[in-house]
Amino acid sequence: MNTYILNYFLGIIAGVLLIPTIYLIFKSIVIQLENENNALICRFGKLKKIIKKPGFHFWLDKVMPWTQVIIVSLKKDFRCFEEIHINDCRGTTLIIDIWFEFHIHDPIKAVFQVENLEKFLESILSSSATSVLGTYEFNYILANRHELNEVLKTDIAKELERWGIHIELIFISRLSLLPEVSKQLFETVAAKLEKTKADIEEKGRLDAQLLEAETSSKVASLIAEAKGQYSLCISRAYENLSHNPELFNSYKKLYELSLVKPHRTVVFQGFGTDELTSIEAAMTMLPAIDEPYLGNLTKTPEYVNQSHSHS
Repeated sequence: MNTYILNYFLGIIAGVLLIPTIYLIFKSIVIQLENENNALICRFGKLKKIIKKPGFHFWLDKVMPWTQVIIVSLKKDFRCFEEIHINDCRGTTLIIDIWFEFHIHDPIKAVFQVENLEKFLESILSSSATSVLGTYEFNYILANRHELNEVLKTDIAKELERWGIHIELIFISRLSLLPEVSKQLFETVAAKLEKTKADIEEKGRLDAQLLEAETSSKVASLIAEAKGQYSLCISRAYENLSHNPELFNSYKKLYELSLVKPHRTVVFQGFGTDELTSIEAAMTMLPAIDEPYLGNLTKTPEYVNQSHSHS
């Protein structure tokens, strides 16, 4: 009974240990390859075989120390290199971030001809950005980023193709200036805005004066034309009145009366032939004496009596 129980437990232990052992043995001699991956098998540092087909591949000496299996992904990958300092054509320091998407199409060149892929990509991008963007001004770079992205892509693609890397997309994700440069730029922009504002105000003032002068000229011309038309109208009116002598004489009579200024003129009309003439009536009037002419002269009773006796 005791032997039976002991064998039972030993069988359980053996079964439990056998499964991991089989898994480890399987893992040590099998290469598992996923889609869009390549496996480079090296023996004693020399490339022995490249496996491209996904699935399980048996390689018996995989567990040996002289065998090395390198899995290379051919899937699209990306990098974002931040704060790359470059200078434009006028020496202004720019800080840019570059977003970079690529994939490896030749794993042999990418693995064996490039020591450090990260540093290699950063060096290529920095060098290309400096050489391409350094030929333009900051304003042009800021306004034509999409166009410059294509220029960068074309320039970098030629270099990366040599090392088995195909570039798919590259663009400048951020563009900025140093703080002191930004301050100077803002001050320059503010000065240009003030100058533009002053130019616009001066142009508006000159245009307003020119418009006022043209308007005055047109108004004067219209007034002169209206005065000429007024004289012509009066002439035509007189001509029409001359055809009606009675109406024309009445108009002349009214016009003579309109010329009489009550506060300035004394007119004697309506005297008969057996009465005083207008000249004799005028002689009976007191002479008009203006107050400023009198000055400080006081009218005495004698002067008043003399005036009454004269009348």
